[in-house]
Amino acid sequence: MESWQLRFDTLEALRLSSKGQLSYCSRWQEDEENDHLSFLEINQEVTPAILSSKVAKVEGCIRMYEELHRLKAKERLRQRQEEQEQMVRAAYAQASEQLKRFDELRELKRHQEFQELQEVMEKSSKEAQGQQEKLKEEHRHRAKILNLKLREAEQQRQRQEELERLRKEEGQERLRRLYSIQEELLQLNQQIDPNYRHKDLPRIDLSAYSNRGNQICGLVSGLIRTTSEKGFPTQADVANTERALQEMRGLISSMQQEITAALEEKKRKDEEEKKQKQKELEEKEQMKSQTPAPAQQSGGKQQKEGLQVKTEESIMQWYQQLQDAAEQCVAAFSEIGNCKGNTEVRKIKTNLQKAATIPVSQISSISGSKLREVFDKINNLLSGKPVQTEGQAVSVTQHPQGLDFVYYKLAEKFVKHGEGEVSFHHDSAFPIAVVLSGIWELHPRVGDIFLAHLHKKCPYSVPFYPARKEGTSMEEYQRMLGYEVRDSKVEEQDHFLKRMSGMIRLYAAIIQLRWPYGNKQGAHPHGLSYGWRWLAQMLNLEPLADVTAMLLLDFLEVCGNALMKQYGIQFWKTMFFIQKSYIPRIEAVTSSGQMGCLSRLKNFMQTLHSSIMLSSFRKVKVQKMDPSGVKVLETAEDIQERRQQVLDRYHRFKELSSLRRQKLEDSYRFQFFQRDADELEKWIQEKLQIASDENYKDPSNLQASPPATLYFLYC
Repeated sequence: MESWQLRFDTLEALRLSSKGQLSYCSRWQEDEENDHLSFLEINQEVTPAILSSKVAKVEGCIRMYEELHRLKAKERLRQRQEEQEQMVRAAYAQASEQLKRFDELRELKRHQEFQELQEVMEKSSKEAQGQQEKLKEEHRHRAKILNLKLREAEQQRQRQEELERLRKEEGQERLRRLYSIQEELLQLNQQIDPNYRHKDLPRIDLSAYSNRGNQICGLVSGLIRTTSEKGFPTQADVANTERALQEMRGLISSMQQEITAALEEKKRKDEEEKKQKQKELEEKEQMKSQTPAPAQQSGGKQQKEGLQVKTEESIMQWYQQLQDAAEQCVAAFSEIGNCKGNTEVRKIKTNLQKAATIPVSQISSISGSKLREVFDKINNLLSGKPVQTEGQAVSVTQHPQGLDFVYYKLAEKFVKHGEGEVSFHHDSAFPIAVVLSGIWELHPRVGDIFLAHLHKKCPYSVPFYPARKEGTSMEEYQRMLGYEVRDSKVEEQDHFLKRMSGMIRLYAAIIQLRWPYGNKQGAHPHGLSYGWRWLAQMLNLEPLADVTAMLLLDFLEVCGNALMKQYGIQFWKTMFFIQKSYIPRIEAVTSSGQMGCLSRLKNFMQTLHSSIMLSSFRKVKVQKMDPSGVKVLETAEDIQERRQQVLDRYHRFKELSSLRRQKLEDSYRFQFFQRDADELEKWIQEKLQIASDENYKDPSNLQASPPATLYFLYC
């Protein structure tokens, strides 16, 4: 260390020497990393006298000095690096400690927040539990109240049911009592009938007893019918029927007393006559034994001249032939009818049924130009051509039994359409009849099956009154009469009459209309002659209450004009017979509550009668003109006066004609108004009966409202 110190001192002395100054070469610093040696350059001003040895010594010193400085710098750099590393380690340690403190602080905050949240949740859960306990307590309280109310309602319902049961039992007992009284009345009335003309007492006329007995039976029958419509009979009804029974018994006893007195009187006279004239008595007895034969003949003749109960045999044979044809048609498509296991045949059946029924459903009173399209579609289907139905091509050739199936379904649909559409819209009978007439001409089998369906649905279109046979139930017999029976419930009379009206109107329209675009050279397949036969046969049968008047009115309204043009004076004679003879027969079998159709028929016949009288008056007036009173008009004044008279008469005639037309139109409108008024009155009575029903007070009759998804079913 001392040698190094000496060297530095030497170098310091040389630097401060006045003999020359030392300078550093700039390249020493540039080439420092190669050999770490510094080269000194001696200033050009140094005197050349300096010896080379000293230069070498100085240069060595300088190198030593530089090496020393380099080592010091290296040492300092190392120390600085260590200090920096220590500072870095200290900063890292401090940063790590701060990060740990930060993590601890964050963990502490999170823990505190979790504790606070847990406390809040516990508090809210406790509050919810408290509220739940309160709700449970309130629910239990309400449940107790509801149970009490339900128990009370159940008890009330049971009491109501018990009262209703008792009321029904009492009503049924009263009804049975009424039926037993009616049966006894009928039996007593039958006792009167054989004694109407007592064989042994020809002078005694018991018609008063028979008429009164029939009146009593009619009153009791009407009372039972009225009470059965309203519900159960009351005690007053039973009392009335019992009084009627007592009156009938009184009639029987009075009649028997009168017969007994007459028999005793006759017996006394006979004994006296036997004693006086035995021979004359024998002759009288022989005459009496011969007198019943003429009486029987005259009675049979009257029965023959009166109205019939059964339809003529020829018409019934025709009716049976049509029914047999329909049954044969059903048997012809048995494979299609029973195709539950065959998916392909079932699909063909569905398509054929749609192709046959959908066009018929499109016919209405406002069809207009669509009739031609409907007719062509049905005709093409029956002709074997393919038709489009719901985007599919359908043809009867797809199955061997397809044509028979379409025949049957098409005829059935025409009848159903008349039964439904025509009964509500009377004008629709004409477009339906036009299309059906055209199809009937081209395909006669459709017409036969249509008549079979029509006669089965409406036997009065034959006309035919089915008789109840032994073993036939009441429901089956009502179906034979044309009523619809569903779940052992017979349809209402108004609905039944509407359906029968629709079908008879369709039939009356068919017999007079033809397809306008067809060949009219041939005869109508079911023309006016069948309608005239129907009318004649209808007037030969005994009338039915409410049904006969409705059938005649609808039939004459639709095709009366066509029959008048075809048969002329015979038609007017028939109308006169209806007004003078047949309507009184209808009145005899019609009750006071069934006068609606009969009143409309009377008004219709009165209108026809007025038109007949007007035309007859005009003919008589023309015939009564005196030919001898005709003057030859010679002057212009006479001609002008005559012309003026003719014009005046013509104007008066026009005024009377317009007045008459106005009266006819008023009568026509009044007829429809009366019909609508009768229907409205019946509807109001039904609604009043519904409104007076107090079943809504019984909680058991309340029903829950249907789900919202089912509301569209009631629209």
